[in-house]
Amino acid sequence: MIPAKTSQWMKWGGALGVVIVAGSAWATHTRWLPVVQERWDSFRTTASANPSVAKTDEDDHAGHDHGAHSGHDESSSLELSEQARKNIGLQVGKVELQTFVRTVTVPGIVAERPGRTKLRVAAPMTGIITKVYVVQGEAIRPGQPVFDLRLTHEDMLQVQVDFLKLVEELDVVNKEIERLRPSVAKGSIPEKQVLDRQYEQQKLRASLKSQRESLLLHGLSPADVEEIQKSRTLLSKQTVFAPVRPLADESESSPDLSQKDSLLVAETVTADSGRFVNTGDPLLTLADYSELFVEGNAFEQDGELIAKALRDGQKVSIRIESENSTGTLVPDLEILYLSDQIDQESRTLHFYVRLPNERTRDQTSSGHRFINWRFKPGQRLQVLVPVEEWSKRIVLPAEAVVQEGPESFVFQQNGSHFDRRPVHVEYSDLSSVVIAQDGSLFPGDKVALNGTQQMQMALKNKAGGAPDPHAGHNH
Repeated sequence: MIPAKTSQWMKWGGALGVVIVAGSAWATHTRWLPVVQERWDSFRTTASANPSVAKTDEDDHAGHDHGAHSGHDESSSLELSEQARKNIGLQVGKVELQTFVRTVTVPGIVAERPGRTKLRVAAPMTGIITKVYVVQGEAIRPGQPVFDLRLTHEDMLQVQVDFLKLVEELDVVNKEIERLRPSVAKGSIPEKQVLDRQYEQQKLRASLKSQRESLLLHGLSPADVEEIQKSRTLLSKQTVFAPVRPLADESESSPDLSQKDSLLVAETVTADSGRFVNTGDPLLTLADYSELFVEGNAFEQDGELIAKALRDGQKVSIRIESENSTGTLVPDLEILYLSDQIDQESRTLHFYVRLPNERTRDQTSSGHRFINWRFKPGQRLQVLVPVEEWSKRIVLPAEAVVQEGPESFVFQQNGSHFDRRPVHVEYSDLSSVVIAQDGSLFPGDKVALNGTQQMQMALKNKAGGAPDPHAGHNH
């Protein structure tokens, strides 16, 4: 038992010791404070270069799945900040077993459909162009007016005159028959007179029908002929319309080929207002790009593979070059036919694929409509012809695998980290890779689908270590 007085002296002694130590530290702070400050700065620099130095094991794996992170190796693991993920546009996907279709790649080109893509408008008869409705590059519908033509051909005018003369004569005969019928009924005139007029009526009708056909062959429409007969005046002007596609085309698969939705682009306009034209002179060239062909150029050794795909009714895909490395894929296209002869110059076998087109622009300016199409004749591409199917395979995008020498890697997500995993690539092409099921990956694992090249470079930089902040520093 310590006496109260002794305990009080001990408390005073302890307080005095603290004061003495504090005073001594303050008196000598000019010698020890710079050293402590230097050590602290060194620790902070190292921690910023390697975050694991600044964290305890407990902090570093806070919220980490320790079961999934077994075998975690810092040298092959990377932690990306939210900004870094956005910078590389990182996408993460789940590993799944799926069916992979192996294909052969054949070069191809977008081509026009012979007899379907180009439509040419010619002058139906001799005359002078009085009005041009379209401008070059404009999109118009079938049946839309394109030109007004003032008729000057003597033969055309004479045919109309003869037609009107027959119309008038037929009217006279019809009236005469109606006038004689009551008299015949009364017996005041013989019935033979009415029969003679009826024979004449039949002859005039036959002549009128042939004359009508002559007007149609000269380029007039049935509506124009009806107007001449109704108004009893000669037709001095004719409107030329954009051609209407034959009805047989409306049964084709593409919905853009219907008369209602189809648009024709005025590629060349060769007629000017006031210009004299003869029958058959070209006035306008229209193009229908709503459906095109893909002309594939297969090598001889691939001809049998394409023939088999055609026999089996298999669909092909095309790859269009774009801003990304793998291009844009257009699937499920139908092979129309395979040529029966090999091109003598290129030694390739041509085959043709139907390519429905898509509008990328549709706007009106100054009363004229303009459109653009996604696929254009002359555009180069690649045709992917299916060869065989592999079931239950791990298939990833080509950008999900990074190569370094003989090794191939994927980056598997593990909490907030991405662990680099070596994998065996069984097959690869420009867009996909097939990973062997050897235990490196399992269905349900999450992996980076892109940006693996940048992640691999970040790992290399991390393995190289941060530069020594005191290199060349003389204490």
